[in-house]
Amino acid sequence: MKSELKPYDEKMKKTISSMQSNFAAIRAGRANPAVLDKIMVDYYGTPTKINAMAAVSVSEARILVISPWDRSTLKSIEKAIQASDLGINPQNDGSVLRITFPPLTEERRKDICKQIRKMAEESKVAIRSIRRDANETFKALKKKNELTEDDQKDLEKELQKLTDNFVKEIDTLSGAKEKEIMEV
Repeated sequence: MKSELKPYDEKMKKTISSMQSNFAAIRAGRANPAVLDKIMVDYYGTPTKINAMAAVSVSEARILVISPWDRSTLKSIEKAIQASDLGINPQNDGSVLRITFPPLTEERRKDICKQIRKMAEESKVAIRSIRRDANETFKALKKKNELTEDDQKDLEKELQKLTDNFVKEIDTLSGAKEKEIMEV
């Protein structure tokens, strides 16, 4: 790959990575510790991720178990989960928290699929924005006579191929996630 395209390739890869982490955080009826990744707990005045202060495990297909290393943080973890947008109340037995995920209704599955499509579309827009920025950079380099017109056209073609590949990857990943949601 040409060195001029390398930074844009990296940005596009980061966009895909970000989308995948957002997909992992979607509650799909199965217990998945990634749904807790965005929840921050006030730990002695510092916002801290749950997995940094507790062991999170899947005990059954739809049950997450959170075992804090410091039992005094159990209440604050419970409050943070209740305040989050998960919409689930954890069960506190004094030493661990259990989060039971209810089975998904057909309506909820369709809503989640809409969310997935929206995230995928936002990622495609981000990829296209990166392509636009790159093309503007190439035009500026041509104006400064640092690139020939043929080099600029070649870079734009390569960039378009790169963009198309990442858009296909987004479609593939979002389709797989939608299929997973509909089969749960």
